[in-house]
Amino acid sequence: MFESPRKRSSRSAWSGSREEPREMQPVSAARGNRKACKKKQIQHEGARRCASLPPPSDGGSSAPAGAGQRRTEERAVAANPEETIVRGIFQIEKKSCDVVLTAHRVTWTPIEPETPTGESDTRRREEHVELRDVFAVKVKRRRSVGQQTGGTLLGLTLFCCARKGSKLKEQTIHLNNLSADHCEVWFQHLKDLLSGFADRPKSLKVFVNPASHRKEAYHVYRDEVAPLFKLADIKTDVTITERKGHALAVLKECTLDEYDGVVCVGGDGSVAEVVHGLLLRAQMDAGRDADSIFTPVRAALPLGVIPAGSADIIAYSVHGIRHPVTAAMHIIMGHRQAVDTCSFSSLGRLLRFGFCAMYGFGGRTLALAERHRWMPPSQRREFALIRALANLKPEDCEVSFLPLNVAPGGPQDPRRSESVRNLGEQDTEADSTWQTTQGLFLNISVMAIPCLCSMAPRGLAPNTSLDNGSMALIAVGNASRSEFVKHLKRYSNLNNQFSFSFVETYTVQAVRLRPRSQAGWVDDNSEDNVEFETKKTPFISSEGTYPWNVDGELLEVPGELLIRVHPQLITLFGVNVEELEDCPVKCSCI
Repeated sequence: MFESPRKRSSRSAWSGSREEPREMQPVSAARGNRKACKKKQIQHEGARRCASLPPPSDGGSSAPAGAGQRRTEERAVAANPEETIVRGIFQIEKKSCDVVLTAHRVTWTPIEPETPTGESDTRRREEHVELRDVFAVKVKRRRSVGQQTGGTLLGLTLFCCARKGSKLKEQTIHLNNLSADHCEVWFQHLKDLLSGFADRPKSLKVFVNPASHRKEAYHVYRDEVAPLFKLADIKTDVTITERKGHALAVLKECTLDEYDGVVCVGGDGSVAEVVHGLLLRAQMDAGRDADSIFTPVRAALPLGVIPAGSADIIAYSVHGIRHPVTAAMHIIMGHRQAVDTCSFSSLGRLLRFGFCAMYGFGGRTLALAERHRWMPPSQRREFALIRALANLKPEDCEVSFLPLNVAPGGPQDPRRSESVRNLGEQDTEADSTWQTTQGLFLNISVMAIPCLCSMAPRGLAPNTSLDNGSMALIAVGNASRSEFVKHLKRYSNLNNQFSFSFVETYTVQAVRLRPRSQAGWVDDNSEDNVEFETKKTPFISSEGTYPWNVDGELLEVPGELLIRVHPQLITLFGVNVEELEDCPVKCSCI
């Protein structure tokens, strides 16, 4: 059926049957005593592995009897990380290359004859890939149609993480060689080296919200994310959420020690629920009383956010782009970013953890959208926005805030500032520094992250960042409808949206907001209420409560709300994106 490896040319190796580079079976077939001898040889050579590998953790697999001697040899290699581990000849892009594997990289140089003068320019064409950018190595085989196992060995394939701006993607490097012994040695060394990256997860708990946005979250995970996790040999435990609060209930009960991280596939509401669940579980494990003002402990596991919602503000802020593959690659590569988180408390009781909140116009708009969930998502949002603008009215409230103390001209370091202090235990000292303002406000925003999105490429709060230990307080005072619309439009056209006399911004570490009206918010449009009742949908905001938009979820608060920032309380898989190279502007709402 196939030509023998000895007679096959390099040209014919790429023709005919289909190639399977993701085969996970051993390189060589069973060879009896010869295979056993070869394994001993590989184990002997494995002692010379690179020492960029960290020492085994206490929770890892048990070390062999000679682990002490092996660590000594690895430390010796660490003194010279450029020492060659293995060297061989492979065909790369139809050119024979001299390939060298060291502790940090794979380097290849084309093998070319010397020039008539006896000189060679091969050194100038040397290429390499850093092992920190490689997340998988697989055996490459040719298989006929319908063949599931076996096949003719073609070589090895390296799967790398390549960056283009803010986007990450999978890239392959094919090392072609027909020798099973040669490929097996390289395969084992590469697997050993890649297993040494301790930050890369090996097991993940995954939550998928199938009702998110256009109900595409499950397809996004199945078609774009799950194949990458499988390629990286990451085990996953997937839960398809069935209702609101399902992920929170699972996180309260499951054994988190079995996982290296948690992944959420959905919109901002789904992510906020998982964040709250992780942090609430951390407080439960630490014995913290959530019915009091307390200093929370950090979440035990990092969280990966796969965007599959309508706005995906959290994913956009931590990845710089709404791209499921990019988010998956950050998780696979183990990129981690500490992120500030807010706690929302009322009457001394913790309501939830989150990243951002809006009161006034932002809360009213979300409440209207929730009342009309029978509409398609895009129509529902636009209808709510137009209705809220048509009935635009200010909120009478009192806003108190605790400014963040930063040395003039000095760096803002939350780890050395007083932003971590417990406001409950130091209430007397804290009250002496609180500043208070009251009046009529169209909208009040409190945000611990920049809140990037397609409609606000600079962010809803561009003056804060992911981990600077502060919140941005944006208070929009009473103004005409036309002036308020101008303020909203500034978010999308990259101009300064705060350059209005009725907009004030502060850098704070805590905010108290107390509505001054006696009754809660209820839509006063009778026609809307009639339609509301015909759909048999309960009222969103009951009498005596006030609607807040917290991470895209409606939160009803009976009165005063206390918001505190907690520096770097949770870790997300991603990077800190300060500036975006490409800022798409897609705003059809205004």
